[in-house]
Amino acid sequence: MSEIIEGLSFALSPLAILANLLGVALGITFGALPGLTATMGLALIVPLTFGIPPVVAFSALLGVYVGAVYAGSITATLIGTPGTAAAAATLLEGPALTAKGESKKALTMTTVSSFIGGIFSCIVLILISPQLAKVALSFGPPEYFALALFGISIVAGVSGDSLLKGVIAGLMGLFIATIGMDPVTGTNRFTFGLPELLNGIDIIPALVGLFAISEVLTRLEKRGRITSSDIKTSSIGLKLGEVGRNWFNLLRSSAIGTFIGIIPATGSGVAAFVAYNESKRASKEKEKYGKGNIDGLASTESANSAVTGGALVPLLTLGIPGDVITAVLLGALMIQGYTPGPTLFTSNGDIIYGIFAALIIANIFMLVLGLGASRLFPKLLKIPEEILMPIIVVFCVLGAYSISNSPFDVLVMLIFGLLGYTMLKVGLPLAPLLLALILAPIVERNFRRAMIISENAYSIFFTRPISLGILIITFLVFAGIIRNQYKKEKRGEDN
Repeated sequence: MSEIIEGLSFALSPLAILANLLGVALGITFGALPGLTATMGLALIVPLTFGIPPVVAFSALLGVYVGAVYAGSITATLIGTPGTAAAAATLLEGPALTAKGESKKALTMTTVSSFIGGIFSCIVLILISPQLAKVALSFGPPEYFALALFGISIVAGVSGDSLLKGVIAGLMGLFIATIGMDPVTGTNRFTFGLPELLNGIDIIPALVGLFAISEVLTRLEKRGRITSSDIKTSSIGLKLGEVGRNWFNLLRSSAIGTFIGIIPATGSGVAAFVAYNESKRASKEKEKYGKGNIDGLASTESANSAVTGGALVPLLTLGIPGDVITAVLLGALMIQGYTPGPTLFTSNGDIIYGIFAALIIANIFMLVLGLGASRLFPKLLKIPEEILMPIIVVFCVLGAYSISNSPFDVLVMLIFGLLGYTMLKVGLPLAPLLLALILAPIVERNFRRAMIISENAYSIFFTRPISLGILIITFLVFAGIIRNQYKKEKRGEDN
C-alpha cells in the first residue's frame, strides 16, 4: 500500500503534472500533422529525460504517446488525411461525418471514445497485467499467423458496397507487400536493383500518399466546382445518448484494442480495423457503415487508444517491446537504470505505480485538450482550399522525408498518391489495400517460421489451441461474409 501511495505522490507532483500536460500537447501536435509520428515525438523527448526523476520522465513520454495516438484521427476526420498509421481506420467514417456537417460531433466522439479506451486499458494494465502477459508470451508463429489471417478477413468489412473491388484492392496490397528482401531466405524480390527497396515499402510514406496526396489531387480536379464555402460545417455536438447507446460497443472495442495491444507486433491500426469490423458485424444497421456512422467511429477510436495501455503490459512485465514506440519507451526506462521484468514490480513498485498513475493522468489531459481541440480544429475547414491544399502537401513532403531523411520516401509517397487517385477514379476502395499492406508481412513471416519449426507440417496450426481457436473464428467470419454476399446478390436479382 505504501508503494501505491508513494507512486501516486510521484505522478501528482507539480513537475510531473506539468511534464504530462506538455507531453500530451506535443503528442497531439505530432499526431495531427501527417507523417509526424509518436515515435518521432518520443525520440525528441528522450534526450531531455536524462537526469530527471523517472516518473517525471515517463509522465512526459506517456503524454506524447497517448496524445499522438489519439490525434492522428483529427486530420483524418477533417481533411481525410490520417496523421498517423494508427488513424487509418478513422477514414472509414470520419470524413463522411465531416461531409455531412458533423465534424464537431465526430471529433467529440473521437475524444470521448479515445478516453474510454485509454482508461479501460489502464485498468487492465493495473489489475491483470502479469496474467495477460503470460497469455501473450505463449504466442508463437502459428498464433501470429492465425491472428493476422483473421485481420485479412476484415477486408470484407472495409470494402464498401462491392466485395469484389475490396478483394482486388486487398490483392494489390498483398503484392506490394512482397517487395523487398525475403524474410527467411534473404532473396531480393521486385527491388529492380534499387537498394532503397530492400527493406520493402515503408508504411508511413505509403499511407500519406495513398490518402493525403490522392485527396489533394481529387480536390484539384474539382477546383472551380467546390469552394470552401461549399464545405458543410456546423456546431452540432455529440449527444450524451449517442455515447450511452454505444456503451457495449465502446467496451467491446476497448477490450479488443487492449488485447491486441498486449500481443507484440500488431499495433493500433490492426486493433482499430478489427474493432470496426466487429461493430459492423454486430450492428442491425450495417448499411449505414461507411457513410458517416458515429457508432463505427466510436469503435475505431476506443480500440485505437486502448492499445496504449495494452502495449505496456509485455513491456513492463516481460521487458518485451511490442513495436517501435514501446522499444523507445524500453530504452528510456533502461536509461533511468531500471530493467523491465517481473523483478521490477517487486523491487521498484513505487516507480511502477507512478507510471500507472501517469498514464491515467495523460488520458485525462487528452480528454480535456481534445475537447478543446474539437471546437478549434473544425475551423480548419473554413480555410480556402487554394491555401489549405498546398499546406497539406508541404506537411506530407516533410513528414515523408523526415522518417529516414530520404528523398526516396517522398517519391514513394507521390507514387502511392497517384495510385490512390487512380483507384478512386475506378471505384476501388483504399482501406483494403492499406490493411493488406500492414498485415501481409505478419502473415508471410510467421507462416514461413511455423513451417520451419514444424518441418513443413501444416498440422502445427491445428494442434495448438490458441491458433486453432483463431482459425475457427476466421473460418466462421469468412462463411458469414460469403453468406451475406450471396443474400445481397439474390436480393438484387429479385429486384
